[in-house]
Amino acid sequence: MQFDVAIVGAGLVGQAIAAALIQGADDIRVALIDPSTPAPAGECSGVNDYDLRVSALTAQSQAFLTDIGAWDLIPHQVLSGYTRMHVWDAEGTGSVTFNATDLHVPALGHIVENRQTLTALNQLTESARSIERLQTAVQSFDNPDADGWVPVTLADGNALETRLLIGADGALSNVRQMAGMTTREWDYGHHAIVATVRTEQSVAQTAWQRFRPEGPLAFLPLHSDDHLASIVWSTLPEEADKVLAMSDEDFCAALTDAFEGKLGKVTEVSRRQRFPLRQRHASQYYEAGVVVAGDAAHTIHPLAGQGVNLGFKDAQVLSEEIVRAMDKGLSPGSDAVLARYQRRRQADNLATMAAMEGFKRLFASDQPLVRLIRNEGMRLFDKMMPVKQHVVMKAMGLQ
Repeated sequence: MQFDVAIVGAGLVGQAIAAALIQGADDIRVALIDPSTPAPAGECSGVNDYDLRVSALTAQSQAFLTDIGAWDLIPHQVLSGYTRMHVWDAEGTGSVTFNATDLHVPALGHIVENRQTLTALNQLTESARSIERLQTAVQSFDNPDADGWVPVTLADGNALETRLLIGADGALSNVRQMAGMTTREWDYGHHAIVATVRTEQSVAQTAWQRFRPEGPLAFLPLHSDDHLASIVWSTLPEEADKVLAMSDEDFCAALTDAFEGKLGKVTEVSRRQRFPLRQRHASQYYEAGVVVAGDAAHTIHPLAGQGVNLGFKDAQVLSEEIVRAMDKGLSPGSDAVLARYQRRRQADNLATMAAMEGFKRLFASDQPLVRLIRNEGMRLFDKMMPVKQHVVMKAMGLQ
C-alpha cells in the first residue's frame, strides 16, 4: 500500500487534516490509521447523555470547519453559541465581562460536544474515496528510503509506504516518541474534573469562569436546555480526590459553594471524570518524513479553552503546506515543506502557552500585593473597551 499521506489518529485534529487534504487536492491518497471504532453522537435527554469533553470553538475554528465541509454537518440544535463571557477573581472583587454585542458579532464562540464535531468529520472522511481507513495501530516505521517513502509496519501485520507520516495521536503520541522528538513539559499540579450539571438558574448563553487559588472553575452552556452546563473544575489533586469521593448530593453542594452560587444551586450532576493537567511542547515538530500536530505537538491548560483551537490551526496550516507542495510537484514529506509548517505554527503555539501559564501563575498567587494589583487590573481592563475588543478578537482568531 502506498499513500501520499498517512495520518495516525482519527480524533478531531487527525480527521480535520484528512478532510482538509481531500478538499484541497483531487488526486491525493490518504490513509487514516486508528484502531478505535467511530461512535456516532446520540440523542441527549439527561445529564448523563452528554459527552463529558466539550470544546469552545472560536470563529476561526468555525471558519475552518466550514471550509472543509464539517460545520454544516453538525446539527444546528447541538451548537451552543455563547454571547457573553464573565470571569472574576475569587480572592477579590475584580471581574471582566465580554459581550458579543460590543464586537458586533452574533456570538463569541460555540460550545460543542467533541463527539458531535467528530461525527461530522467522520461523515466526510468515511465517504471520501481517496481516504482509506485502517483500523489498526502503527507498530514501527523507519527513515525514508532513497525515493522518499517512509516504510510503516502496522500492528495487524500489514505494511504501507507513505511520503509523509502525520502523528495526530494525542498527548502521549507514539509517533512522536518513535520518531525521537523531544518535549519540554511540566506538571501544572492541577487535575481537571469534567461533568455535566443542571443549575437552578439559567446559564444564559454565558461562559462563566471563577479564578480560584486552587485553579479555575468554568461553567459552559450546553444546547437544548439553558439550565445545563458543562463544567471544567481545575483543582489540586488532593481536592480532586475529596470531591470525586463525594455522593452526587454532596458534590453538587461543594460545586455550588466553589462557584459562589453564581447560578443558584447545582441540582444534578452526571458521572464525573478527571484527568491530570500537564503542559507539553515538542521542541521540533518534524523529523525526516514525519510530523506531529495537535496534542501530539503541544498541550496546554484548559483555562481558556484554546487547546482544540490550536489543533485546528495546526490542521489548517499543515494541510495548506501539503497541498501547496503537491501542486508544485514536491514531496509532502520534504524538510522544506515541514519547516514551513513549523515556522507558521510554533510561535503562535508558544505564545498561547506562555499566556496560559502566566494566567495560571497570576491567579494562583495569594500574596496581598499581587491580589490587589490583579483585581485593580481587571477592573481597569474591563473599562478599556478598545483593548478588550482587541483581546477578544485575537482570541476568536479574527485578528
